[in-house]
Amino acid sequence: MMTSVSPTLPSSGYDELDQLCANVIRGLAMDAVQQADSGHPGMPMGMASVAHVLWTRFLRHNPVNPKWPNRDRFVLSGGHGSMLLYSLLYLTGYDVPLEQLKQFRQLGSITPGHPEYGLTPGVEVTTGPLGQGFANGAGMALGEAFLAATFNRPGYPIMDHYVYATLGDGDLEEGISHEAASLAGHLKLGKLIYFYDDNKISIDGPTSLSYSDDVPVRFAAYHWHVQAVDGYDMPAIDAAIRQAQAVTDRPSLIICHTHIGYGSPNKQDTADAHGSPLGEEEIRLTKQALGMPPDEKFWVPEEALARYRGSLPAGHECEGQWNQMLAAYERECPELAATFKQAWAGELPDGWDAAMPVWQPGSKIATRAASGKVLDAIAARIPTLIGGSADLTPSNNTRFKGAVDVTPGDFAGRYIRFGIREHAMGALLNGLVLHGGTFPYGATFAVFADYMRPTARLAAIMKIPTIFVWTHDSVGVGEDGPTHEPVEHLASLRAIPDLVVIRPGDPNETAAAWRYALTRRDRPVAMLLSRQAMPALPGTSSAPGNGLERGAYVVAEAEGGRPDLVLIGTGSEVAVAVAARDQLAARGIRARVVSMPSWELFDEQDAAYRDSVLPPAVSARVSVEAGVTLGWEHYVGQDGRAVGIDRFGESGKGPAVMAHLGITAENVVQQALATLRIE
Repeated sequence: MMTSVSPTLPSSGYDELDQLCANVIRGLAMDAVQQADSGHPGMPMGMASVAHVLWTRFLRHNPVNPKWPNRDRFVLSGGHGSMLLYSLLYLTGYDVPLEQLKQFRQLGSITPGHPEYGLTPGVEVTTGPLGQGFANGAGMALGEAFLAATFNRPGYPIMDHYVYATLGDGDLEEGISHEAASLAGHLKLGKLIYFYDDNKISIDGPTSLSYSDDVPVRFAAYHWHVQAVDGYDMPAIDAAIRQAQAVTDRPSLIICHTHIGYGSPNKQDTADAHGSPLGEEEIRLTKQALGMPPDEKFWVPEEALARYRGSLPAGHECEGQWNQMLAAYERECPELAATFKQAWAGELPDGWDAAMPVWQPGSKIATRAASGKVLDAIAARIPTLIGGSADLTPSNNTRFKGAVDVTPGDFAGRYIRFGIREHAMGALLNGLVLHGGTFPYGATFAVFADYMRPTARLAAIMKIPTIFVWTHDSVGVGEDGPTHEPVEHLASLRAIPDLVVIRPGDPNETAAAWRYALTRRDRPVAMLLSRQAMPALPGTSSAPGNGLERGAYVVAEAEGGRPDLVLIGTGSEVAVAVAARDQLAARGIRARVVSMPSWELFDEQDAAYRDSVLPPAVSARVSVEAGVTLGWEHYVGQDGRAVGIDRFGESGKGPAVMAHLGITAENVVQQALATLRIE
């Protein structure tokens, strides 16, 4: 039996060396921004004391192993203050040398303007767009709570850590923070502790120009535990963190009354300290005021570095104790331990897809419903598959059989009721992925992907395997009208680099899309699924992957040899293309039908495969997709035509709206004849 593990950290007493350590952070931030002639010195200077207390007294981490599973997470939500984080990473012993601080914001450095996940050791998440880090941290805390409820056993707190974040006025003003704070408070994420840099300054000037929220009342209304401290009173900061840790049924907000550009005689408490260098003379004056050598750049005295480098033996001890506990856990709970290690490695259990459904030609089902059948088949075999919907569960078909909801204070369930919070849902999903140990997914209507675009973009930048499920993917939704009918969304999502967009053409392609999303762990996947039923097509059930993983494949060959024409469809329009092929065949025209569920995957194939699907010699091509035609010229060429919807939709029965807007086999035939120059 083992108990909770803690590193050996310095006592809670604070002395002049602690003040010196905080000033070292301020000096590094000033010097790096000045040398780069770009950056934001004010926030690191203002929050240095808070960060020093957290990183030297509380944060459980191992700089030698930044991916240790049970480390505390630290999120810099206001990513513009990146020199605060880079300074701490260097000082505490991560593989971020001082030379990299001198290369701040330079091409090729590991100290970019905003922190980037996967580039800099110790950076937990890419931050920059304000409010995202706030919501990412909530997702990380949810990941910790779920894994603890799933795997911890008496005496074995395998997952037992905190999520800390610093945030500023910009984070709290952005709408995503309201959504995330509301959900975190509702769920009682007690290991979420945030520090609000309350300096009352933004880029335009005093925050009073546009911001007068009563922050303590706001967060109390969200059911958070709220405290306020002087951001330079280290014992008070220490006590506030301990009090926050003692409150286990609510997330905590510690409001830190600070001064932007702290210590600067002429720029403290001004917008000038926010987004530009202080200037050489002001830096000299500031260092002098703080008791630092005024002319020495990147000054790190040995005693300060030694204090920070205490994180190395402390982290080694903390992870070592955890490893001992994990070894004992493996002996006492071998099956649980094996499942935990497999999940942490991002590996799927053997036979996870053994019960994957297969649909035979002739059967009809909406791809959103087919997705639900897939989840029913795989959820019991993947114990850390966790996801939910933004209040559209019956429509999205995302709640699998036997699912238990995550409820306030009880995190043993695997279905998350995100509520009507699409912005926060996306960022929480990213946080769950970044935390590790789970396979997260989240769903809403495709038209609301607009609300999630920033989180999808950040997932793509980070190349993390977040799964976005967006249903009701076309004007086929019908009666809800143009506000709920996505037409430009596919093109918009395809424009995001490294986001794999998949629009399955039938239920078997839907199963293949889930297989791809769960097995490829190097980028996010967006699935666009239909409201309306569509037929299972001949050939799509014949082999695993069904050609989907190659992005496009021949689903119906031209009769009698070389095709005269290639018809290309996605989603529900593949069946339209097949129907058009049959009508063309009756006129003696040989048409090949290609299902192209993913542009991105098809474009990654070698030229020989792409040419085998879309023969260069066949220039007569027609695409059909119930969305804007932007981009289809790349596939149909200058001689081809794109059948689509370059306008907003209408309210009416789905089939009637589709027909009204030209998404019919008859229209495809007419466009094909025109392409072939046949009267």
